[in-house]
Amino acid sequence: MASDPTSVAVSDHVHAIVKDKEVNLAHVQSAHDEDRIGTVTADGGDPTEEELRILRRVPDKIPWNIYTIAFIELCERFSYYGTTAVFTNFIQQKLPEYSATGASYDIENGQAGALGLGQRTAFALTTFNSFWQYTMPLFGAWIADSYLGRFRTIGAALMVDIVGHIILIVSGLPPVIKTPNGSLAAFSIGIILMGVGTGGFKPNVNPLIVEQLDLERMIVKTLPSGERVVVDPAATASRVYHYFYLFINVGALTGQLAMVYCEHYVGFWLSFTLPTILLCFCPLVMLWGRRRYKRVPPQGSVLGRSMKLFALANKGRWSLNPRKTYRLLHDGTFWENVKPSKFDAATKPKWMDFNDAWVDEVRRGFNACAVFLWYPLFWLCYNQINNNLISQAATMKVGGVPNDVLTNLNPFALIIMIPLLDVFIYPALRKMRLNPTPLKRIAIGYFAGAAAMIWACVIQYYIYKTSECGYYANGRMADGTERECARVEISMWAQSGSYILIAFSEIMASITSLEYAHSKAPANMRSMVQSVALFMNAISSAIGFALVSLADDPLLVWNYAVVAILAVFGGCMFWLQMRHLDTQEDELNMLPKGAVGDVVAEAKFDDDEKSEVKA
Repeated sequence: MASDPTSVAVSDHVHAIVKDKEVNLAHVQSAHDEDRIGTVTADGGDPTEEELRILRRVPDKIPWNIYTIAFIELCERFSYYGTTAVFTNFIQQKLPEYSATGASYDIENGQAGALGLGQRTAFALTTFNSFWQYTMPLFGAWIADSYLGRFRTIGAALMVDIVGHIILIVSGLPPVIKTPNGSLAAFSIGIILMGVGTGGFKPNVNPLIVEQLDLERMIVKTLPSGERVVVDPAATASRVYHYFYLFINVGALTGQLAMVYCEHYVGFWLSFTLPTILLCFCPLVMLWGRRRYKRVPPQGSVLGRSMKLFALANKGRWSLNPRKTYRLLHDGTFWENVKPSKFDAATKPKWMDFNDAWVDEVRRGFNACAVFLWYPLFWLCYNQINNNLISQAATMKVGGVPNDVLTNLNPFALIIMIPLLDVFIYPALRKMRLNPTPLKRIAIGYFAGAAAMIWACVIQYYIYKTSECGYYANGRMADGTERECARVEISMWAQSGSYILIAFSEIMASITSLEYAHSKAPANMRSMVQSVALFMNAISSAIGFALVSLADDPLLVWNYAVVAILAVFGGCMFWLQMRHLDTQEDELNMLPKGAVGDVVAEAKFDDDEKSEVKA
């Protein structure tokens, strides 16, 4: 159709007027922004850059229904840690004489046990359990984000978990323990089903609890004292996850402490039964909350879209020349060039049914996953408390308590330190206008974990130095023969430093990983990003398999030393690689929410309506 010259002239004149107005509006907006510096934003308004810089940041109030979800997590962690606390003794130690249940009755001189497979087998099986428990969340997250939603996935996972615990009870029954092969088979099936249940539970309960919060953006608020503050959703999520972790460790502490005494005085069957009973409370609370919790529906294969987007962004950026590849991958256009606005109708892929804002969210989510890549070296330190430190305590003077009771010092220290940090330390830092960013806290966690392993390394050195069996303090000699070795005259409470330092490192690194995964993931991929954070523990367990040869006499000093060195290396590399994200923390948290699928069409329809109204 031919263009009318008069219409073209009028159109050009209109465009010129609009352009002049846009320039004038830009000048007005710029002047307005300059005037806002030093002015007061009304309560509920978005803070200015000046206010972000000078005002204290505080968390919002926590809704009461969050505590019911935390109670579910408490029961589930009671069941998990209550059973795993006795795994090492169940696998490693022999069935005590005159005992049909595995109980030792005499804690001072006896030792609870069942299968008698040795320390290396115990380390291998507990490491496999850890690997399995933290691999399955990838599957559970995919099911939740794509098909069932978080609430339904949690409910189904709890039922599978309960079945796994029941089979675990069977493995500890007196008639079954008498046949070690049958007991080991039931034990193995039990931990596999427990892993499937944990895989559906853990990556979904973490985001579910924070999704109950109302505030999603930073606002200015005036306190009753007259002080003006910035209410920060990131600070609120941090507080929620700190207390969520507190509930986890209340469950872990009570579960571990009670079950190790059940193991020593009654038998393993009771140590497996009581956690199962408490786990059965979880579905009941979920049933009560089915109409009281905010539930984000699944949005189909969002993971598939994000992976296609990532593959498209990589297209044309790889070369046989490493320098050229690095330059192309880091030229600043990796994600910009794959935004839907960069494509016309003819070249835009059919699967690209999202807006530009969602691409920014995916970019932020991939950055979060990159942050987690160094975590396996941190988890190597933590995993020592589940096996090797328990075995270390068995060679020391126990003072009338079970050798595995000291593992409870870890959750006990967490229960004390978390409120101290939340009530005193963090508010004091905020008053000094110091906001320890997540990445700084994570880096500190690596070095605290390394310090814990150095402590264990020194303890192990003195065990070998003072043991009557020398470098074979566990009693299994170099030629394969077994010998009764007296416990060394070092109290197992000397291990306290390792457990306290590990607890502090958990607060810095583990809790922060939960809040970082939530705050940086796209809203419809939160379970998946949480599962990636959890999967790092599985990779750590796989690395742990490579250290199995060090997990026995006479190489245990090297075991702890190597783990400490790897943690220091991981902390240094983590900070060098990720420190640039630390300066972008507020910017990343304040990204607009993206839209996918039908939501994009609705958003476009709303924008068209607004344009018509303005016209």
